[in-house]
Amino acid sequence: MGLAEVSSILWKERELLELLLFKLEEEQLVLASGRTRWLAHATREVEFVLEQIRSTELLRAVEVDAIAAELGIDAGPSLNVLAGVVPEPWDDLFRSHRDAFLTLTAEIQNLADANRDLLTSGARAVREALLGLDAGLDTYTAKGKNIAASTGGSRAHFVDEAL
Repeated sequence: MGLAEVSSILWKERELLELLLFKLEEEQLVLASGRTRWLAHATREVEFVLEQIRSTELLRAVEVDAIAAELGIDAGPSLNVLAGVVPEPWDDLFRSHRDAFLTLTAEIQNLADANRDLLTSGARAVREALLGLDAGLDTYTAKGKNIAASTGGSRAHFVDEAL
């Protein structure tokens, strides 16, 4: 194919990484709002974009290996290695793609970590709420007397039916 084809694939990958970043931000907004109704949908969208990225990466690997063979370098070169052996203006363009990938992947990693933390804290809150259902609640008479103490230990339980 050629350098133009590789560059075209790299542009597509960059667009997909930006879309992934957007989808992760959407997921974070759903998590932060506490309205988990759309969480499964947001997660499916993230997984769909990840699958598109995997397909594009495979296509890029095939094209880059073909270019590497033409240039007489080892298969599977990094963008930095590739930029070092291709003529101008391709060298600057491949370095630009590399820099963009590094920036996007760092942003994606930070956002994914933040989402993971939100999920963990949400799961912990649910677990604590469910564990709290086992604990009895003290109830009192109108005169302030503890019912559990006066009935020999029988305790009332509060159940939140919304759960």
